[in-house]
Amino acid sequence: MRAIICGAGIAGLAAANRLAALGHDVVVVERTPSPRTQGYMIDFFGPGYDAIEAMGLLPALQDVGYRVVEAVLVDDHGRRRAGMNLRQFAEGALVSVMRPDLERVLRSSLPTGVDLRYGAGVENVTPLDDGVRVELDDGASIEADLLIGADGIHSTVRRSVFGPESSYLRHLGFHTAAYTFDAPDIHAAVNGRFVLTDTIGSQFGFYGLRDGRVASFAVHRTADPSLPADPRAAIRASYNGLGWVVPEALELCPSPEEIYYDQVAQIVMPTWSKGRVVLLGDAAYAVSLLAGQGASLGIAGAYVLADCLRRAETIEVALTEYEQLWRPEVESKQRVGRSAARWFLPASNVQLVGRRIALRLLRLPLLNRLAPTAVVGKPITLIQTLQPSGS
Repeated sequence: MRAIICGAGIAGLAAANRLAALGHDVVVVERTPSPRTQGYMIDFFGPGYDAIEAMGLLPALQDVGYRVVEAVLVDDHGRRRAGMNLRQFAEGALVSVMRPDLERVLRSSLPTGVDLRYGAGVENVTPLDDGVRVELDDGASIEADLLIGADGIHSTVRRSVFGPESSYLRHLGFHTAAYTFDAPDIHAAVNGRFVLTDTIGSQFGFYGLRDGRVASFAVHRTADPSLPADPRAAIRASYNGLGWVVPEALELCPSPEEIYYDQVAQIVMPTWSKGRVVLLGDAAYAVSLLAGQGASLGIAGAYVLADCLRRAETIEVALTEYEQLWRPEVESKQRVGRSAARWFLPASNVQLVGRRIALRLLRLPLLNRLAPTAVVGKPITLIQTLQPSGS
C-alpha cells in the first residue's frame, strides 16, 4: 500500500513510523518549510505512552523529557496558594516533554524509506476508483491508495474532503498561547515545577527548561473564536493585569512567528473517513488542551489505524474498524474536556477559592485515588491489547 500523510506533526509522524515499519510506502507532506519550533510542555501519559513504548521509542522520549512533579498556583507576589502532584492525575507512567522535542523523537526514528517533504501543502484532493490523487502547492501531484489527514485542528484535508471547518469545530471559550524566552531569574524561581498564576479569567504558567530558557503557557477566557492578526499584541493585551513575573514575561514575548497561538476547541465529526481519505489526531477528534491528552491520543490513534490496516482484508474495512475501535475512547476524553471547561480557569473569586479548596481536598486518601478518573477520565487500555508487529 502507498499512503500519503498530510501533516508532519505528532500524529502524522507516528502514523508514518508505524506504516513504514509494517512495510508500506509512505510519503509525508507538510506545508511549513521546516519543523515547527513553537509549542508548549506536554504531560504525556496514557495510550500514547503505551504506543511509544510498543514502538521502541520510550528511551528516546525519556532522554528529552523532564521530571516535573508538581504544579503550583501562586499569587501576584509569587506566594504559594495551592498545588498538586501531576502524576496523581496520569494513567500510569508520565513524562513531561516539550511538543517540538516529541516531534523530533518521532521524526528522527522514521524508517529510511519514508519520503518526508517540507514546504509542500495539500492544494487539492481528487478521489479515484481505488485511491486518491493529491496535488501539492509546490506543483507536484501524487497518487496513492490512501490519504491520511493528520494536519491538525485547522486541517486542510478535512476542509477539502469533508467540508468547512465551521461544521465541526466547537469553540470552548478560551484562547491559548505558548512561547519560550531567556530570563534567568524566572528560570530559577520555577525550575523543576510548573508554576501558574492563581488568577481569574486569564492565567500564565512557566516551566524551566534544561538549556536555561523558560517555557511559558497562557490561557484566557474569550467568547470570540477568531484569532488575532498579531498574537504578540493580543498576548500583551490579554495578560496585562497579571502580577508576579508576568510583566517581565510579556516584555520578553518574541516575534509572532515564534509564538504558538490558537483557540481552545474540539473537533466533532460524524465520520472520520470518506472513500480512501481518513482523518487522524486533532484533524479528526481534537479533545482540546483542557482534556490534556491530545498528543497521546494522536499517537495512539495512529497506532490503532496502522494495526487495523495490517489486519484488515481491504483498506475500507480497516478504516471502518479503526473508527469503531477508537471513536468511543476519544469521545470519552472529549466529554472530559468539555466538563473541564467549567472549572479549568476560574471566572470569579468564588470559583478561585473553590479551586484552591478542591486541590487541598485531593490530598485526602480516598479522593487521591479517585482523582485520575475524575480529571482525565477512565484509562484507555486498547493499545496494550494490540499485538505489536514490525520493527
